[in-house]
Amino acid sequence: MEFLRPGSWEEALAAKAEHPEAVPIAGGTDVMVEINFDQRRPDHLLDLTRIGDLYEWETGEDEVRLGASVPYARIMEELRAELPGLALAAHTVGSPQIRNRGSVGGNLGAASPAGDSHPPLLAAGARVEAESVRGTRLIPAEEFYTGVKRNALAPDELIRAVRIARADGPQQFSKVGTRNAMVIAVCAFSLALHPRSRTVRTGIGSAAPTPVRARAAEDFLAAALEEGGCWESGRPVPPSAARRFAELAAGACNPIDDVRGSARYRRHAVAVMARRTLGWTWDAYRGGGRERRCA
Repeated sequence: MEFLRPGSWEEALAAKAEHPEAVPIAGGTDVMVEINFDQRRPDHLLDLTRIGDLYEWETGEDEVRLGASVPYARIMEELRAELPGLALAAHTVGSPQIRNRGSVGGNLGAASPAGDSHPPLLAAGARVEAESVRGTRLIPAEEFYTGVKRNALAPDELIRAVRIARADGPQQFSKVGTRNAMVIAVCAFSLALHPRSRTVRTGIGSAAPTPVRARAAEDFLAAALEEGGCWESGRPVPPSAARRFAELAAGACNPIDDVRGSARYRRHAVAVMARRTLGWTWDAYRGGGRERRCA
């Protein structure tokens, strides 16, 4: 196994173009597990730890450009206001050691259906900034996941950053695991309210071959809130609407039975999480100043 260690982003892109099969490594929280268990034996490892730009972020008026190697711990500590859903998900990742090494870019590259960052990225409308020596392109999160542990990156592309819209309303993340910490998700759900556009977005993890949105549930809830005048009045979401939202969210799943849970349980759990996160986000919206949030 050959270890490539570029000193700049340009050198990294050149190395990836020369060795398209090279596996990028920064935090190594997924890659090293696969190597240690002999699940992967790449000819080349592409070490990105010397590229400082990947550990930085920029906060603009409308979005955050998050470097691919920014660790979860920094998101939790410093981007909670701008990216609340992702910050909540970061709290559930592994141990403190993993949160100080792992990153959203690594989670995206691994493309596991159970990755904790995927549901809030979908709910926030994130875009993946992929780059090669040929140029840069932005891939919407819902188009990035192409299969179990497969993504839309070309062989010569690397993830440079993730562009995530700044929250304009409450966001939530919920996860079911077989214990309270250090656990891979049995299933996960994220919900984001977008009062400016009067829309809602969702993200579901570990309940289909890829992370998915519950689009029918989103459309239903947005229509129910609009028709009921809820955005303006802040009146509670009718229980019948909350139940239907939960049913539609569960219907978006395509889970399997495995050692962590059955397909039936995953559908049930997603419905419960959808109903609960709706309650939490709507309570936060009602208590946060409707006039300001809807402006």
